[in-house]
Parts: sequence; C-alpha cells; structure tokens
Amino acid sequence: MATSVYRINKGINRPLEFRGLRAQYIAYLAVGLVGLLLLFTLLYLLGTPLLVCLPVILLLGGALFAGVYHLNKTFGEHGLGKRLARRRIPDFLRLRSRALFLHLSRKEPRHGHRH
Repeated sequence: MATSVYRINKGINRPLEFRGLRAQYIAYLAVGLVGLLLLFTLLYLLGTPLLVCLPVILLLGGALFAGVYHLNKTFGEHGLGKRLARRRIPDFLRLRSRALFLHLSRKEPRHGHRH
C-alpha cells in the first residue's frame, strides 16, 4: 500500500486578496476596467482622435485605481457593505395604526399552531 501525501491549504476561511485588494474591491476594479475598455471603444468608434482617447482613459483608469484602493484601505473587507447597510436603516418609524400591536396581544392560535 502506498501512502498518500496531502498538502494542507492554509488559506481556508481567509478573504480573497490580490495585490492588496480584498474581497469585493477586486470585483469593483474589474467592473471599472471593463467600463473603461467599453468607453475607450465607444470614443474610438465615434472618431475621437487617439491622442485624446488615450489620456482620458489613462486619467480615468488612474482615478479608478486610486478610488478603489482608497475604499479598500478606508473600509476594509466588510466595512463598505456595513456602511451602506447602516445608511438604509430609517431614523424613525411612523405608525399610523395600532392594529399591529393590538394583534400581538390577542390569545388566538396562530396559523398552524394548536393550543
């Protein structure tokens, strides 16, 4: 019988990382680069001179990289998602009826339960 040697993957449960970018920021950068490619194609097909297209795309590409790396450094792996989720929490709730609370106090059996 031959014994098998298995390598242990030490990267289990660690976030995906590429050149300092973590998790969803890699996808943001990829989508931005595809958008820049499409913009360059559109400008070129519209007849914009190459000496105008290239600097515009390079400047926007630099801004994209700087922006994505800034978000990555500022918010980390899950921070941006948490911040966006926190923005969606309402400041207050306005109830125009007490029916919801009156229903809670009833001793009627709930759907599917017997007492």
